[in-house]
Amino acid sequence: MSALLLLFLEFLKMGALTFGGGYAMIPFIEETVLRHDWMTTTELVDFIAVSESTPGAFAVNISTYVGSEVEGLLGAVLATIGLVLPPFLIIILIAKVYERIKSNTLVQGAMLGLKSTVVGLIAATVLSVGKTVFFPDGMNTAVFQSAEFYVSLGIFAAALFLLLVKKLSPILIIAGSAVIGILFGYTGVIKV
Repeated sequence: MSALLLLFLEFLKMGALTFGGGYAMIPFIEETVLRHDWMTTTELVDFIAVSESTPGAFAVNISTYVGSEVEGLLGAVLATIGLVLPPFLIIILIAKVYERIKSNTLVQGAMLGLKSTVVGLIAATVLSVGKTVFFPDGMNTAVFQSAEFYVSLGIFAAALFLLLVKKLSPILIIAGSAVIGILFGYTGVIKV
């Protein structure tokens, strides 16, 4: 199978089988990218950070990037189309019938199950990305001797506080964390 067709089919499968939006797709994207050796976990986590801080839909940004890394511009286009085509078609179909079926007991039960699963998928993403950010060399005590660990932990805690307690805009938090990271890297506190 050609690499372009494989890229398209893998992202088509993700688009068709993943519920809950971009963050819920991360475990599937990670598994696919690693299974095909399209990039490393560290490269993927780096681009997750870039995707989060750039305009556009998160999962679309990642699919475009992966496609571009694997097969250039055509790969980017095919991966993106593959990802967005199934949800686009499904939403068109659901929009036509949802108002008529939303009070159905089976539909309500399915929605409850899907919402709970989405929260689980997002939690799995937090743990997977968090492990790569806080323990890049694996779970060992050496990490507690590195400035990178404490800077990352401080930025994480500050972002949580500013988002949940102070209700600060995520855009400002992302911009501020980038500036803080640059300053720590520039001053040599952390290795970049």
